[in-house]
Amino acid sequence: MTDIATSLPGWRHIYSGKVRNLYEPDDTQPGASQTLLVVATDRISAFDHILNPGIPDKGKILTQLSLWWFDRLVDEINVPNHVVSTDVPAEVAGRAMVVKRLNMFPIEAIARGYLTGSGLAEYRKTGEVTGIPLPGGLVDGSKLDPAIFTPSAKAEVGEHDENISFAQMISRIGETAAADIREKTLQLYTTAERIAREAGIILADTKVEYGTDENGVITLGDEVLTPDSSRFWDAQAYAPGTSQESFDKQFVRDWLASETSGWDRNTDTAPPELPADVVEKTAERYREAYRRLTGRAFQ
Repeated sequence: MTDIATSLPGWRHIYSGKVRNLYEPDDTQPGASQTLLVVATDRISAFDHILNPGIPDKGKILTQLSLWWFDRLVDEINVPNHVVSTDVPAEVAGRAMVVKRLNMFPIEAIARGYLTGSGLAEYRKTGEVTGIPLPGGLVDGSKLDPAIFTPSAKAEVGEHDENISFAQMISRIGETAAADIREKTLQLYTTAERIAREAGIILADTKVEYGTDENGVITLGDEVLTPDSSRFWDAQAYAPGTSQESFDKQFVRDWLASETSGWDRNTDTAPPELPADVVEKTAERYREAYRRLTGRAFQ
């Protein structure tokens, strides 16, 4: 279900992002409700483009895995989450949840337990990641002990998020909130990394978002610990210094970056349609991540 109808009984559509659609109760004044409906579509994005076709069941897997993590972590970390109910319209059953309306911080809270991605690129240039000095000689996939907190500033749609230092984060949201979010994110990562490792998966890094509720309480929002917001690696195949086997949309990124796709990401040309085998391989990785983490097959 790549395209979800923006008309749902009882709900008024207010926003569509790269993956999610957002609604508010249609019996309230715009912007006045304390709850929202978040619907995860099967859309997939890479290199700041929404791609076609979508990945079958991706939205349901992201939603169900987030709900599993919210439930799994509720007694282990000292932070409330935004989930109110899974009583949603039948048209979006399994891929939607009713959540608290939060005043979101303009920050992506990122915890890294392994060096890779944009963190690795920054380390190779400066020996640091968002102002945090790291030991010399680290390679792609090196374990960081302890894990580090590396925030980024949210960008406008279509733009890249900007890695920022903790001092810059303080200047944007204040010292108390910044310190609290850093502590909560590292606690969340450490707990989830242990749980994932017990399932044979390495949680290399994760990105979470927070907002404040109507009482000013810092609350975990958006999705949490899914293949879209985290890097999950196969622990058995883990080998520092090489590209790790991952449970996410890496098949899509690799195909788009290959000569086979014929696409140049540095131009304004839209990406080509994804081949059926790339779609299926990506869908299988999402299903496998769900199965490995939860211990049950995705239905």
